[in-house]
Amino acid sequence: MGPPSSFDLDVERLYTQHHSWLKRWLMKRLGEAADADDLAQDTFVRIMRARRPLDDVQRPLAYLATIANSLLINRWRRLAVERAYTDALAAQPEQYEISAEERHLLIETLTQLDELLHGLSPRVREIFLLSQLDGLTYKQIAAQLALSVDQVQRAMLKAFDRCYASQFE
Repeated sequence: MGPPSSFDLDVERLYTQHHSWLKRWLMKRLGEAADADDLAQDTFVRIMRARRPLDDVQRPLAYLATIANSLLINRWRRLAVERAYTDALAAQPEQYEISAEERHLLIETLTQLDELLHGLSPRVREIFLLSQLDGLTYKQIAAQLALSVDQVQRAMLKAFDRCYASQFE
């Protein structure tokens, strides 16, 4: 293995100088040291995967906080999905019990779907859900939302484009 790259050295420097600050910042938001440690590590993993040059980062603490905050939001969204799933499962008869592995896969899928839907505009998301969950036709959606059928079709095209693109991200 050759000498470390400039990027690797920049990440190491950022880590050395600001990791402790980031852990404290996360600890204030999470209240648990283990979770703060995990998210601090995840923040640096995300930086390393992105491989964006760090030499132009003027405010490293703001940069780290932005990435960590995004990870926090994803974490809280995932916990909300897990709670909603657990509540829905608790309301079902026992015959619907599933294995821990199936539960994990379902929660992963629901989390990905939630992230995908939050990537859509509120109007497109509403149209998509009315079509896919409520089973309404484009004409019914147009009437319900006071839109033209063409507007509904364009919104669905955006939603399907986003779904398709997510398969390759």
